[in-house]
Amino acid sequence: MSEKPNGLLRDTLARPLRSLRVSVTDRCNLRCRYCMPQEEYVWLPREDLLTFEEIAQLASVFTGLGVDKVRLTGGEPLLRRDLPKLVALLAANPGLTDLAITTNGVLLTEHAAPLRVAGLKRVTVSLDTLQPERFSALVRRDDLPAVLEGIRALPAAGFTSTKIDSVIIRGFNDDEIPTLLEFGRAHAAEVRFLEYMDVGGATQWSPGQVFSRAEMLDAIAKRYGPAEPEAENGAAPAQRFRLSDGTVFGIIASTTTPFCRTCDRSRLTADGMWFLCLYATAGVNLRQALRSGASTAELRAQIAEVWKQRADRGAEERLATRARQAFLPVEVLRTDPHLEMHTRGG
Repeated sequence: MSEKPNGLLRDTLARPLRSLRVSVTDRCNLRCRYCMPQEEYVWLPREDLLTFEEIAQLASVFTGLGVDKVRLTGGEPLLRRDLPKLVALLAANPGLTDLAITTNGVLLTEHAAPLRVAGLKRVTVSLDTLQPERFSALVRRDDLPAVLEGIRALPAAGFTSTKIDSVIIRGFNDDEIPTLLEFGRAHAAEVRFLEYMDVGGATQWSPGQVFSRAEMLDAIAKRYGPAEPEAENGAAPAQRFRLSDGTVFGIIASTTTPFCRTCDRSRLTADGMWFLCLYATAGVNLRQALRSGASTAELRAQIAEVWKQRADRGAEERLATRARQAFLPVEVLRTDPHLEMHTRGG
């Protein structure tokens, strides 16, 4: 299957190409144990990194094929120098209805206002614990105060619809679900709880560490009463729920309840490799085509042909795996930096 009557480009499972995550750097200032458990890595060659103009050019090609949402990621995207310039280029694209960023928040206080002025619409901050000792143990840095200050800076900069993403790991921070929910409510942010996934740098992942959506809902119900599900939004990764007082939160249950059948997103690395699935082990080198002088029409045709053949169901396939362990061992990750989540923007 390639296209539907509404004109959207479709893959073999009729999933449209609508959402693009763009990694602007593979560097990060934290070392989260589920993403970057090592201190040193083989970094992408700087000469291979896409320029802002190249990113904007590729984004224009994607919007011509139906993409209307772009999210900037990393690594830590705020480490990319002059990032507001890229935001301004993307914000000028009339095909985009949503332009967002996911950040660890460490540098957010400094960058929030310039990013908003440049045209950024929404911010998601990754925050897994509010306890300083746990934060340091998880990311091997003592930057929790900076993250909290960055979250507080968002409303003053004019941002609304802020989200906080919290990966919940059994035995580590599963007791903080109500605390994180209260924090989000106090800072006008919608909290999304994520199941721990076995991708990229999660080399110490095991099934026993997964705190499931059902368990999250049970923990919340014990504190606040049952949460009612909100109306579903087709391809959104999070299922949203509402408490009796009106508080809304989300749960992304990629490990126990994959949403592969409605997934409309793909990922572009900072050096122009295009991945169709978070579990994909190979991508398409769009940088090579772009720098070889491919026209917009040629790039569009290449992307369209690849998407039409897409059949990826990585999380579903992992769910069916017997004796499931971490997706990739360290020795395999070291052979190709593109397999790391900090490179492809998980």
